[in-house]
Amino acid sequence: MKKCGFLPVLDEHTEVLILGSLPSDESIRKQQYYGNPGNDFWRLLGKAIREDLVSSGYEERIRILRKHHIGLWDVFRAGERTGSLDSEIRGTPSPPEVNDFSKLKNLAPGLRLICFNGKMAGKYAPFLKEPGYETKILPSSSGANRRFSEKRAEEWASVFKAWRF
Repeated sequence: MKKCGFLPVLDEHTEVLILGSLPSDESIRKQQYYGNPGNDFWRLLGKAIREDLVSSGYEERIRILRKHHIGLWDVFRAGERTGSLDSEIRGTPSPPEVNDFSKLKNLAPGLRLICFNGKMAGKYAPFLKEPGYETKILPSSSGANRRFSEKRAEEWASVFKAWRF
């Protein structure tokens, strides 16, 4: 089944962009990035930037990210996938459609760091490093990746520690 992603959450003040792969079924249903409560994204990022994102509503979460100059988007604009796992994103009957990242220089001229949420999204790091962005591949925030919880939280925090949060 073809799944479609969301518009980017970024603006001229965005300095850090976090790219996932493609929204989960629950996120698509809610029309919210990381809308599945089983995904640890808001917990990991909140801990990393020292903000309570878990108990905040979605609009407040986005407001806090903007305050910290953090944007959200996905690598794929659309793709064929059964369920919500990245491993289910298929190249048939048609390959996943990659978002047009050439727009980033105009949409977010202050963007310096692009973080990839997981290995699937991280496969696209070389394409965004080429135009001069610093890139970091973070461990996936998926609940399926929870067995590495402490190490994962430390890796997320170390990336954001270097920024002014």
